[in-house]
Amino acid sequence: MNRSASRFLALPLAALMVAACSSAAASPTLAPLITPTPPPATATPVAATPAPSATANPCDKATLKTLAAGKLTIGTDNPAYPPYYAAPSDGKYHAPWKDQGDPYTGQGFESAVAYAVAGKLGFSNADVAWTVVPFDNSFAPGAKTFDFYIAQVSYTAERAQAVDMSDGYYFVNQSVVALKSNPVTSAKTVTDLKKYKFGAQVGTTAYTTIQNTIAPTAKASVYDTNDAAIAALKAKQIDALVVDLPTADFITSVQLDGSTIVGQFAAAQGASAEHFSLVLAKGSSLTTCVNQAIGALKGDGTLDSLTKKWLAFVSVPTFGQ
Repeated sequence: MNRSASRFLALPLAALMVAACSSAAASPTLAPLITPTPPPATATPVAATPAPSATANPCDKATLKTLAAGKLTIGTDNPAYPPYYAAPSDGKYHAPWKDQGDPYTGQGFESAVAYAVAGKLGFSNADVAWTVVPFDNSFAPGAKTFDFYIAQVSYTAERAQAVDMSDGYYFVNQSVVALKSNPVTSAKTVTDLKKYKFGAQVGTTAYTTIQNTIAPTAKASVYDTNDAAIAALKAKQIDALVVDLPTADFITSVQLDGSTIVGQFAAAQGASAEHFSLVLAKGSSLTTCVNQAIGALKGDGTLDSLTKKWLAFVSVPTFGQ
């Protein structure tokens, strides 16, 4: 190959090399691949927590479930005896009460306590209705015609199986009443009492006291009412009558001339101390509220004040063993 041919062959080769370099220089530079970041997920909105609503007070008058809406029906016995109840000052009794005491007066220890409990539950005196229920029926099993009952019903475990019994509103001692002419009045101890014949109203803790505490040699007589028992004492069919101390005070000072309180039995201590309870139907929704009301009356001094006003007694000796 001559020099001219070599020259011509070199030209295309150089051209190709220049073209290749030019083509490489002209190629665009690629940006690095960047994966786009997705937008943040929208957060699920959290519902605002509502402010807690006020819990209804289960012992508010509007919440209480009573026999009659907006009314409180209270049961007691008839006659309604002092000092637990009092006669109306104007002599006008509410039927069917016609002597001794009228629960509507608000006078007498238990009438006053009943209205005080009603007040703590939000009931005015005008909201209270009274109904007659014999003593024995108050704590018998079954439906009740009252919201609560008040008539010196002492708490016993046996009674509490059939009905609800409230906390105590009065702690009580049993006592012996006799005619002053009867030799039982010389008794100083429980042993001294055993040879005499006693009587008491049926179903009462007074009768239980005769059976369990005195345990007399003669069988005790049982009466449907205290009036019948008092009549038997007056007729000398029994030597002595066992009743709670406030009732004994009324019998000897008002009902039976020539009678006296022979003595009282020592009070039990602690949880076993005898006390009067309000009676409610078994499982009543009112029981807790009634107990709260009694607690409030103890706390503010009302019960103590009513006790001193209506149940103040002269000194009564206590029987020894």
